[in-house]
Amino acid sequence: MSQPAVRARGLRKRYDGLVAVDGVDFDVPAGICFGFLGPNGAGKTTTMKMGYGLASVDEGTLEVLGRDVSRRRREVKSRLGVVPQDENLDKELSVRENLLVQAGFHGIRGREAQARADELLEAALLSARAASTPAQLSGGMRKRLLIARALVNRPDLVVLDEPTTGLDPQARRTLWQTLDELRAGGVTLLLTTHYMEEAARLCDRLVIMDAGRILAEGAPAELVTRYEQPDLESVFLHLTGHRLDT
Repeated sequence: MSQPAVRARGLRKRYDGLVAVDGVDFDVPAGICFGFLGPNGAGKTTTMKMGYGLASVDEGTLEVLGRDVSRRRREVKSRLGVVPQDENLDKELSVRENLLVQAGFHGIRGREAQARADELLEAALLSARAASTPAQLSGGMRKRLLIARALVNRPDLVVLDEPTTGLDPQARRTLWQTLDELRAGGVTLLLTTHYMEEAARLCDRLVIMDAGRILAEGAPAELVTRYEQPDLESVFLHLTGHRLDT
């Protein structure tokens, strides 16, 4: 068997005495879309943040791309792309400049950086808006720019924290197509979402989390069958006792 892209064992994180992630175990096979489904406060975003180095691991082990994030954080981060929940584009820079600055962070400069920016702008359907600022873009365009920026370093794994929140249905489906293409290209995706349809549509496997613990893991259709429920939302309600949006 090939090495998993992410492996967690006994992973735990506390904030001011509050347990945010409570001893979870999971494996993420390489090249799939793996989802974290749960309400606010379930621990899914904290789990993601430990994976890309924004939060430290209190207990347990977390390996990303074969490396222990507690000991080789910089090396792990160099092979990741991150699309954060809160938009953090540089509003003073143009669309193109946002990509070039990110390229510089990864040591990509000069002609190579220019070529990479051109490639990503085309892929994100933003070539005609290269000179615009983020404020001049629609919400869907800004999300596509965030994804393009996350791909500057040609990452092996991309972390996406609620990437389609606030988007209209058409923009959401456009982003789904982009994520499908990334997965088809061999990139591993870690996704958190509040949308059941999105989880069922995108995720090859997912975990359902609540109160810092994993309640179930499997492919969406497998979970529906296992718990004898009509759909994924019903599975979530069955396991947690409340709706995802509560």
